[in-house]
Amino acid sequence: MSPLGIFHTALGVLALGSGIAAYAMHGGISPRSKAGLLYLASTLVVSLTGFGLFAHGGFGKPHGLAVLTLLTLALAYAAGSSGWFGAAGRKIETVGYSFTFFLHFIPGITETFTRVPLGNPVFDSPEAPPLKAIAGVLFLLFLAGARAQLKAMPSELRRQ
Repeated sequence: MSPLGIFHTALGVLALGSGIAAYAMHGGISPRSKAGLLYLASTLVVSLTGFGLFAHGGFGKPHGLAVLTLLTLALAYAAGSSGWFGAAGRKIETVGYSFTFFLHFIPGITETFTRVPLGNPVFDSPEAPPLKAIAGVLFLLFLAGARAQLKAMPSELRRQ
């Protein structure tokens, strides 16, 4: 791995850890908590540094995920901090930040399972069908988690 790749990976682990802490302490990721703010800042930098990594040659799907993550971060931030989305703002913010958490896992599982163990990785290609199945299960978990977060919102936010 290159120095940028090591930095990117370490920061990705920090993002996941702070995201987990935000969920455990506050029930979700929000820029209004220290753990949430750390998650958002590290996710932003991870997405940006991802553009300098070309493990599978050229601009590819991981870079597309970085673009999607950046767009989702911007949308969620705007939804939570402006009046653009009206009463739905906090809901969009909540689901948006949770979606970025889900997106961390796509390159994370792909890169891990196509590299580890060294010399004999679990999967030989990022396109391996089991990897797609794992991503599908993770997406279902995201949907269930987002629904649970919305239901757990204070009633005054849920009615909006």
